[in-house]
Amino acid sequence: MKLKIQKKLAAKVLKTSKYKIVFDPERLEDIKEAITKTDIRGLVSEKAIKKIQKKGTSKVRTRENKIQRRKGLRKGPSTRKGKKTARISKKDLWMAKIRTQREFLKQLRDKKLISHKVFPDLYSKAKGNFFRSKRHIRIYLEEHKLIENEKN
Repeated sequence: MKLKIQKKLAAKVLKTSKYKIVFDPERLEDIKEAITKTDIRGLVSEKAIKKIQKKGTSKVRTRENKIQRRKGLRKGPSTRKGKKTARISKKDLWMAKIRTQREFLKQLRDKKLISHKVFPDLYSKAKGNFFRSKRHIRIYLEEHKLIENEKN
C-alpha cells in the first residue's frame, strides 16, 4: 500500500517533515482514501495521523549546576577557560589590593601606631606597588621598627 502522497499532504498540513509523520496501522484504509488536505485534516483530528514530537535537551542538569555555581562550587581550575585576567581584570585586582593597603595604613595612623611623618612614605610605597599585601606592610614595619606602640 503506497501512502507517499498522503504522507506528503500530512506533512504540509502539520507543517513538519514527512519523516515525522506516523500513520495509525489500524486506519490505513481510511488514510489511503484521503486525497485532499481537508481529508487529511479530518484524520489528524481523529488521531489517525500523528506527528512525532521533536526531542529536546533536558535542562535539569544545567539548572542543578547553576544552583551549585551560585554556592561557589564547580569553579575549579578544570572549569576555567582563559587567563586569570580574563576572569578578573588587572585593574580590579589592583584596586582591591591598594584599597585594603590604604585602609590599613589609615587605621594604623588613626590608632597612632605609626607617626604622621612615616605615613606619607608608606602610602607612596603602597602606591608604587612596593607591598605585596597587608601582611607585607606589617612585616616591613616590624623589620624597620616603625611601630610606636607594640600593639597590632
